[in-house]
Amino acid sequence: MTDKVPMTKAGYARLEEELKQLKNVERHAIVKAIAEAREHGDLSENAEYHAARERQSFVEGRIQELEGKIGRAEVIDVASMSGDTIKFGATVTLIDNDTEEETTYQIVGEDEADVKLGLLSISSPLARSLINKTVGNTVEVATPKGGKSYEVTKVYFK
Repeated sequence: MTDKVPMTKAGYARLEEELKQLKNVERHAIVKAIAEAREHGDLSENAEYHAARERQSFVEGRIQELEGKIGRAEVIDVASMSGDTIKFGATVTLIDNDTEEETTYQIVGEDEADVKLGLLSISSPLARSLINKTVGNTVEVATPKGGKSYEVTKVYFK
């Protein structure tokens, strides 16, 4: 898995901040919790000890995952991009052709995606169908409730 993972500067910064928090705060808290739990005696029936060890396992796994993603990151400076063709980092305004509802999404990396915040994963069906389209194009997307049709009304980079 040496493939580069595209992400925005903001997404990269969030991953780095989470990694820093896990390494500098969580690890120390877990070590302290394990030490305290050991003081309670018999480890075989010590719920606090087992919970702390489980949390330690989760945190160490997440640290490895984040280090891998950060190591493979291809940070893309969206602010330096321009044009009218949709690509990674573009902010796109769409109109649902059935409901006339307008929505705006920024196409971002998988780890940054949050549809509620308007951040659409590059690997999502909608984002994949939008790539290389321009204002005025219509895209068809298969959804669990059937096909949806959207018209691209605006493309910009911020």
